[in-house]
Amino acid sequence: MKGTTGVGGDGPSGLLELRGVAKRYGRGAGEVHALRGVDLVVDAGTMVAVMGPSGSGKSSLLTVAGSLEEPSSGEVFIAGRNVAGLSRGERARLRRRTIGFVFQDYNLLAGLTAAENVSMPLELDGVPARKARAEAVDALGRLGLEERVDAFPDELSGGERQRVAIARAVVGGRKLLLADEPSGALDSANGEAVMRLLADACERAGVGAVVVTHDAKLASLAHRVVHLKDGQMVEEGGAVAWNG
Repeated sequence: MKGTTGVGGDGPSGLLELRGVAKRYGRGAGEVHALRGVDLVVDAGTMVAVMGPSGSGKSSLLTVAGSLEEPSSGEVFIAGRNVAGLSRGERARLRRRTIGFVFQDYNLLAGLTAAENVSMPLELDGVPARKARAEAVDALGRLGLEERVDAFPDELSGGERQRVAIARAVVGGRKLLLADEPSGALDSANGEAVMRLLADACERAGVGAVVVTHDAKLASLAHRVVHLKDGQMVEEGGAVAWNG
């Protein structure tokens, strides 16, 4: 079954798998339990929306899933690899080559064009500049920005900047997409368009995505919806068919 939250067998069963993951910050009376025994499997081709009130652990879930932070306990598998068994350098390479991050504030570099923002991670990973640009232009074209590849961020609309951020996240064959409120700074029409772009990346490129959102209507565009409360996964919404 695609996209189950449970964990089965000894080997990892999805593109991303969290097994009994807990995350604690601080010590003693000030200790905060951001995540408590979270189990989650995200398959290739599936977008999972994560909802929950402020302070429920949504951002911690993304940082642990993206290997930006280590869990206090439990295991994280990305593309079949146990993150705990990797060196710091191996984790950095895994992030660059496998994981794309999309943030609410885009994190685009103002002095670079759209194509340069998208190609930069590839060049940092050793891809020749000409090949990196070609891949960037292709990714931007697939998101309807073929006429904007040489525009700078301040020349783009909010929706266009977010599409550049998505192109940067998926370029180079990255298979896991982690997005933190990617539609939070957009109006409802552009917010829905961004969620559909993310869903399209899953459908067409076999990407697995975890998207944090506060908007139930936008979450309904995902294949699955999971809910966090006080660091625990309390329920899962039924699968929603995406109609493109």
